[in-house]
Amino acid sequence: MVQELTERSGKLVPVASPSSPRPDPSEELKAVALRLFVETSYAGASLQQIADAAGYSKSSVLYHFASKEALLEEALTPAVVKLDGLFQGSIGRIADAELRGTFVEDFIDFLLVHGLEAHIIINQGQSLAGIPIVDRANDFLRRLSDSFVNELATPEQRIRLGVALAGAAYVVATGVAMPSTDLAPIEEARAALVAVVAELLVPLAAPAVTL
Repeated sequence: MVQELTERSGKLVPVASPSSPRPDPSEELKAVALRLFVETSYAGASLQQIADAAGYSKSSVLYHFASKEALLEEALTPAVVKLDGLFQGSIGRIADAELRGTFVEDFIDFLLVHGLEAHIIINQGQSLAGIPIVDRANDFLRRLSDSFVNELATPEQRIRLGVALAGAAYVVATGVAMPSTDLAPIEEARAALVAVVAELLVPLAAPAVTL
């Protein structure tokens, strides 16, 4: 997990050394594209900029991906697929003291790997409507929001849950909690995120939540 974070957090892109082979081009291009889509927006990042940042020619990018939209689709799909599974029965898991800790850890671990994707979906989802994978993510977020309204008893509970989840996504995607890629600081940041999110969710415990 830690090694994957150092490569996927958006702070660093895997760099080949003389003693190690270069990463798979399509994976490298997706990692670079996600970082640029967060830093400059999807609309603001061109295929040429992605190619330059990754050290490839534009023709090489187009060899792997037919268009910028196709690149975005492939870059976001794994995260969107995992999101649906992660949030199945999430309100019930949050309300159960025995299950809450596992849910929070799973959510934070998801963000540590897919924080950039989460940032794009949350902050650019409306402007990217019409792209199938984004529409799928937006539909999921609408259903998740409906479950918050239907299953949480008070506005305070809904706001608390929204702040906890969206706040953690923002912190990870912008690197606020990731000052370096040293193993110890990353593990410390993970532990801090788990502790803070879990604390925010404690007041949502049953019986206040309708399951």
